[in-house]
Amino acid sequence: MMGGTIWKIAGREIDFAHRGLIMGVVNVTPDSFSDGGEFFSSDAAIEQGLRIAREGAQIIDVGGESTRPGAEPISPEEELRRVLPVIEQLHKKVSAFISIDTSKAEIARAALNAGAAIINDVTGGRADPEMFSLVAERKAAFIVTHMQGEPRTMQIDPHYEDVVCEVADFFRQQFERIIQFGVDPMAIAFDPGIGFGKTLEHNLSLLGNLQSLRVQNRPLVVGVSRKGFLGKLVQSKEMSDRFTPTIALTALLRAQGANVLRVHDVKENAAALRVADAVLERTR
Repeated sequence: MMGGTIWKIAGREIDFAHRGLIMGVVNVTPDSFSDGGEFFSSDAAIEQGLRIAREGAQIIDVGGESTRPGAEPISPEEELRRVLPVIEQLHKKVSAFISIDTSKAEIARAALNAGAAIINDVTGGRADPEMFSLVAERKAAFIVTHMQGEPRTMQIDPHYEDVVCEVADFFRQQFERIIQFGVDPMAIAFDPGIGFGKTLEHNLSLLGNLQSLRVQNRPLVVGVSRKGFLGKLVQSKEMSDRFTPTIALTALLRAQGANVLRVHDVKENAAALRVADAVLERTR
């Protein structure tokens, strides 16, 4: 089911035939939805990055601007101030790939210079006309994320005629656009953007039809960790009650075809992924 899917990162070819990857989150922000403020200082963020690398994160996703529903944008100068010291230190101290979570080419370029290898763009390359040129120039790995609208307004009234078809169409269109800039197709991955301009039903439809979203056998990155739709499903407003459902989905979504799972709680989700991969290895 997942054989033959390869993602080129920093000159290496990551083969997902036998294992998925964990992308651990480091939010250097005061206002992210699940851990805003906890790792806002550079020292705290660096320590968190080191910890999740020890716990099994093969990718560390560093972000300096919150993309939670209702979030307000920040200046490029502030975003750089937040993320660069963290990326520089993690690049020196861990073997994990480092990803920069940004929609600004200026930030992405500085992050690549500091040691990042992946650009994780929540707008899928739509926010900054310089982004695709940068990806091609630097031969960076790139994640195209789907988002309807922008963070400040995306959850007000999301609407689709057919969410699976529309997200898949967006992926195909962005894939064609980005390769026209000379980006290596093997460096591209896709993320359906769970919770980014989607209702509960939209999220469930996407998660239940991951293979319908795959473009040219490119990897699928999926982030459900601690997200609000989990609270709705378990009928709880407590963030702690989203922990177990996240772990369950890590295993289930790997079986559904996800290649990279973006999570906050790395140790537990890495264990779930190892078990899922062991079972899947024996069912091929």
